[in-house]
Amino acid sequence: MIELGNYNTLRVARTTSVGIFLEDDQGTDILLPNKYVPEGVQLDQILNVFCYLDNMERPVATTLKPTIIRNRFAFLEVVEVNEVGAFVNWGIAKNLLVPFREQRLKMVAGQKYLIYCYMDEKSFRLVGSNKIDKFLSNEDHGLNINDEVDLIVSRKTDLGWEVIINNKCKGLVFFDDVFKSIQIGDTLKGYIKKIREDLKIDVALQPLGIKMLDPMADFLLKRLQENNGYLPLHDKSAPEEIKAQLEMSKKTFKKAVGVLYKGRKLEIREDGIYLKDS
Repeated sequence: MIELGNYNTLRVARTTSVGIFLEDDQGTDILLPNKYVPEGVQLDQILNVFCYLDNMERPVATTLKPTIIRNRFAFLEVVEVNEVGAFVNWGIAKNLLVPFREQRLKMVAGQKYLIYCYMDEKSFRLVGSNKIDKFLSNEDHGLNINDEVDLIVSRKTDLGWEVIINNKCKGLVFFDDVFKSIQIGDTLKGYIKKIREDLKIDVALQPLGIKMLDPMADFLLKRLQENNGYLPLHDKSAPEEIKAQLEMSKKTFKKAVGVLYKGRKLEIREDGIYLKDS
């Protein structure tokens, strides 16, 4: 079955004056207009295309890559607001409608918002929503401590940054665990730090425990190589200075230095750390 709002792997079934028709395994077809037909395409060739409803509400396919797909979140810009709602640019010919009822606050053209794309059950059209919390649930999240996860930064709070975890649940990165500049809409890798009894989830932006040592040591080694084998950082450096230069905590920095020192990769001097033989 062809799924609107998502990528579909389809077979080239026939050509027409307006484009080529692609078929799924059940014989359902959909038009890929001429402007999206790859050069040299052949009958029975398999194509991976995004399928949606065009401006005439007809199912069509495109080889363009949208910035959001069905049942996912993305940070999108409003290009128009009219009497039916706001329209956001999602990278294909037809802009995505965010009805007024799905706007947390009234949207403004030129501004970016976190949007969830879904299929409206009444109209069977793809629409967007800025009321993101109703699409998130921390029930049955299936996560474990130290799991690597995909994050989208959704909101700044008094405690830290709220994030969407794997497009399905909500977590929080405390300010103390942030060692680089982030903003709403950023997509990041994260690590599950703690799962609380009330199902709130704490997230870190760096690997935890033993897993953290090798990646951070490797990162520090690369930074040394990029800086001609020297960094003016040491045990007495202020945490803010280390954070500004390396985007890591002082504790993590000292562990990474320890790993490289034991591996005889660097020397520790009064004015900083040096790569050996540099």
